[in-house]
Amino acid sequence: MSGRQRNLRYNLTSQVTGQPMRTIQASEAKAKFLKILDEVERGDSILVTRHGKPVARISPEQPVDRAELNHAREQMRALRARIGKLSLEEILSARDEGRL
Repeated sequence: MSGRQRNLRYNLTSQVTGQPMRTIQASEAKAKFLKILDEVERGDSILVTRHGKPVARISPEQPVDRAELNHAREQMRALRARIGKLSLEEILSARDEGRL
């Protein structure tokens, strides 16, 4: 199986553009890193493989919705006010609940 055929078996799409994600070998990524960053800056996502196996995905930074973050923080504060402080034992018990 050629490298191109091997890379085509990963049917991945960019989270930003919805287009098929380009796949590149790690050695080529190392040699063309600045070009790859230019592509990512334009919105492309790139899958980096080593020996035909995915090892990394380079994707554009997603904008942070400050209003959404603040809303989530307020909801967590309200929940904590409703249930009060938990002891370490209660936190660990909740974490371990359902584990064998």
